[in-house]
Amino acid sequence: MLADTSAAALFMYRRCFYKAFSSRKSLKSSLRYRRSCWMSQVRAKSSSNGNQRKTLVILGTGWSGYSVLKNIDKKIYDVIVVSPRNHFLFTPLLCSTTVGTLEFRSIIEPVRNTGFRQSAHFHLSYVTQVDTEQQQIACTSVLQPDLQYNLPFDKLVIGVGALTNTFGVPGVNENAFFLKEIADARRIRNRILSNFELSVQPRIDDEESKRLLHIVIVGGGPTGVEFGAELYDFVEQDVARFYKQKQDQVQVTLVESNQILSSFDARLQAYAEKKIQQRKGFKLVQSSVTEVSPTSVTLKDGSVIPCGLVVWSTGLSPRDLTRSLDVKKNKAGQILTDRFLRVKNDESGNIFAIGDCADIEEMSLPCTAQVAERQGRYVSKFLNSGCDEDKTGPFKFESMGMLAYIGRYEGLSDTPNLKIKGVPSWFLWRSAYLTQLGNWRLRMQVPLDWTKTILFGRDISRFE
Repeated sequence: MLADTSAAALFMYRRCFYKAFSSRKSLKSSLRYRRSCWMSQVRAKSSSNGNQRKTLVILGTGWSGYSVLKNIDKKIYDVIVVSPRNHFLFTPLLCSTTVGTLEFRSIIEPVRNTGFRQSAHFHLSYVTQVDTEQQQIACTSVLQPDLQYNLPFDKLVIGVGALTNTFGVPGVNENAFFLKEIADARRIRNRILSNFELSVQPRIDDEESKRLLHIVIVGGGPTGVEFGAELYDFVEQDVARFYKQKQDQVQVTLVESNQILSSFDARLQAYAEKKIQQRKGFKLVQSSVTEVSPTSVTLKDGSVIPCGLVVWSTGLSPRDLTRSLDVKKNKAGQILTDRFLRVKNDESGNIFAIGDCADIEEMSLPCTAQVAERQGRYVSKFLNSGCDEDKTGPFKFESMGMLAYIGRYEGLSDTPNLKIKGVPSWFLWRSAYLTQLGNWRLRMQVPLDWTKTILFGRDISRFE
């Protein structure tokens, strides 16, 4: 009897609690609904009063465009991004992915992760035309080329970057590999591994094997030198284990018409040059390339270097969109801007150009990630202030210095107050780039990749 009474009391208690809980949920839902209606009325009222957000269109997801996207006030601007790639790429570590030191996804961040309220605010498309009078852009879908459409804008930021300059050398586009995108790094990685696998197969003589394992790097800037450094580590640490019989046949030739790392301090240049020349199988050639064929490169003096891979990293040239714009440009084809990064000769003052595709008329700056990122931050600040020149002042740039990796856990650090080389510089190089990675996911993945490489070696799996 007591058990039955207790059970009945428990049942009544649960029923009352459920009713109370249901009523509370109903009240919360009602309050949420009323708040939603009120917010809708506020937005509608703001729109009728002319206080609606202006449309800001950003072209490109590189250092400059991504920096604008991260720092712009989305309460003030309705932000739309148009780009043929849907991710941001941390380019300083791109060379590390070509030999498997880092994995590709460890240095990219999807653009949609960066505060988009609506999925329609990113367009995987090319921009083919900018109509400054009508304030609209013409777009072509990457996924469906016959899908073309226009997008209006109130403010436009052009940050489309630049292409690698081939200087019109025959055969470069057809036979050489560039190193600016993840797709480029994947192609290089596959070619390196394919050449090693082919070199150990039957009926491949020593002469052909040496050609396959000869890599030519054209351009002695930071990208060329760091790619060579990653190759050196790969040969010393992994080729020695997996392709031991072929290690002595590996050759790397770095071709540079002037000095390598020309933007660095002279002592650091000399140190890097000395280290490269001391390495077995590595050679520096001061010359220029006049032709690239599927199996060799021809130098200015007529000599021919047989090779299995050519990586081309020499200067920048404007993209088709930049060429097509009817605005003032410099000799290199870059869009000229004023000190507020607004496009020159654009009377509306609504169009900005930043990054590698642009140059400040009164203050020319190098085409580096550091400059592009800082310009993106400035444009965001300027736009957030309502384009108040007095409040923000003109754009100013003070370099934080340059870093480069030269292989075997050694680096170069050229900063305004510090010039160091060797292992301490390598530690600074890794620490600096680790802290600059876009989010904590990447800051966790990159150290894990580095640790895996030290403990287990690089992944030499070949896949398309």
